[in-house]
Amino acid sequence: MTPSHTDEPVVPPERSGPGGLVRLRLDVAYDGTGFHGWARQPGLRCAQAELEAALRAVLRVPAGVLVRVAVAGRTDAGVHATGQVCHCDVPAEVWRALVAAAGTEGAAAVLRRRLDGLLPADLRVRRAALAPLGFDARWSATWRRYCYLVADDPAAQDPRTRGHVLWHPRPLDVAAMHAAARPFLGEHDFAAFCRARPDASSVRTVQAIGWRRREDGVVAFDVRADAFCHAMVRSLVGAFLAVGDGRWSGDHPAALLAAGARVPGITTAPAHGLTLVDVGYPPEAELAAQAVRARRWRGR
Repeated sequence: MTPSHTDEPVVPPERSGPGGLVRLRLDVAYDGTGFHGWARQPGLRCAQAELEAALRAVLRVPAGVLVRVAVAGRTDAGVHATGQVCHCDVPAEVWRALVAAAGTEGAAAVLRRRLDGLLPADLRVRRAALAPLGFDARWSATWRRYCYLVADDPAAQDPRTRGHVLWHPRPLDVAAMHAAARPFLGEHDFAAFCRARPDASSVRTVQAIGWRRREDGVVAFDVRADAFCHAMVRSLVGAFLAVGDGRWSGDHPAALLAAGARVPGITTAPAHGLTLVDVGYPPEAELAAQAVRARRWRGR
C-alpha cells in the first residue's frame, strides 16, 4: 500500500543500494552551445556540474556528502542532447525526507520540478524516477542513437537553427553518402574514426546507420550503436560529407575503416550539428547482467 504523508516514509528495499544509498534515474536534455561538454571540468561550465549542484540544493544533501551523476554518453563541447540518461546515488534519508513531503508517488515529480526551477534554461530534466534494481545509466545501456543535421541548400539554412545544423557550402549527394555508410553496419574496429584513449577498445557494433533528406531540405545522419568512442560520430560525418560533395570516392570511408588506424585525412565535423537523441536499455530483469557484459567487453 502506498503510504500517506503521515506514514513513516520508506524506500522500497529493491531500490536501495549498498551503504544506504538510493539510486535515481534522470532523463535530461540540453543545448550544448553554452557548455564545455557533459563532463565536469575545473573552471568551465559543464552540464554535469550544473546538474550535480542543483541536486545538492534541491535534496539538501549534507555538507561533505558527494553527489555524482553518471551518464549514458559523455558528449563533447557543443554537442546537444534530447534523450540523455543519468543516474545518481543519494543518501536514503535524503530521499525519505522528500517522500515525507510529497508521498511515494509524487516525490520524483516534485524532484523534477524543483530541479528545473534551479537549472538554467539550456538544461532540463524531462523525467525523474527511482532507478530499478541493477540500473546503471552507462553500463546497462544496449544502444545510443545520435543524429547529425546538415543544410547544403541555402533555402534550408534557417538562422534560427544555426546552432544545431551545420551549413555546408557545397551540394551533397545523399544517395552516395547513404551507400558509403552501409559497410559500417555491424561490429568493427573504429580506430580510424576515433581519437585514441589509452587502454580503451575502439570496437563497436553499429546497429543502424544512414543518411536521408528531410522534407524541409535538411540532410540528416542517423546512427545507432552499442556505444561510441571519442569523436566517432563526428569523424564519420566528416568522411561521409567528403563523399557527398565529391572530394572522396564512395568506397574510401570503408577502406579507411578496414585499415584500422587514424589517418590525417579524416576531418571531424563541427560539434553543433550533433545531438544525442535517445538511449536504449533491456528489460529490468536484465539490467545488471547487461552492465556486467558491457564492462567486460569494453575493457578488452
